[in-house]
Amino acid sequence: MLHKTRGIVLKTTPYAETSIVAQIFTEKFGVQAYLINGVKKARAKIHLNILQPLHLLDLVVYQKNTGGLNRIAEARQLPVFQRIPYHIIKSSMALFMTEVVYKSIRHQGPDEKLFEYLFNAICWLDSVEETPVNFHLSFLLKLTKYLGFYPTPRSTTQTYFDLKEGVFTRFTPNHILVLQEPHTSQWDELLNTSLTALNKVRIGNQDRRILLQKVIDFYQLHIDGLGEIKSLEILEEVLA
Repeated sequence: MLHKTRGIVLKTTPYAETSIVAQIFTEKFGVQAYLINGVKKARAKIHLNILQPLHLLDLVVYQKNTGGLNRIAEARQLPVFQRIPYHIIKSSMALFMTEVVYKSIRHQGPDEKLFEYLFNAICWLDSVEETPVNFHLSFLLKLTKYLGFYPTPRSTTQTYFDLKEGVFTRFTPNHILVLQEPHTSQWDELLNTSLTALNKVRIGNQDRRILLQKVIDFYQLHIDGLGEIKSLEILEEVLA
């Protein structure tokens, strides 16, 4: 049966000589694996260039409920990216964000609020001319709201953040998975600053690297099997 749905490309894997399997987070069906034949051919109906990380698609899909691979009848990029593929900082962020998102939601079912958050954040990143250097940090921290481990609100007396418990606290936890000042305040600021105001957030390169590692630690603590984030090194080199 044919269905229309929007989708966000998360990962592609080669299949035979000219085909791929695409992991796509769809609005209607959650994360799905689609076999797409002939994408590497010159006259392909669906071209490989629209299946890059975080590309946003309008899809017509054949959907079966028996598991396994499904197929795509039609696919078009909508909206068409204007900046992400052509801007080194944006494209590096997109690669990093895609890896974390895919490893976090690879078994995700339909979730309209999560889909809208991802779709709107990606659209915004592509639309702005100047990329906020803290976008990836803010994006991942706000994503935890939809993954079920969003940090509790902070009071002025709480100078630590316990990564294991996901809470701000007045007292030093009895383990090393903790944030302290100035990183506690920076973490809190990123949580409470909208994407459109991120350029006002001032965080130095060294602090940004520390916060990024702490964000990954936070995800690894709360998502089973997240594993190593291989694109982290590339992103850090680009932002250095």
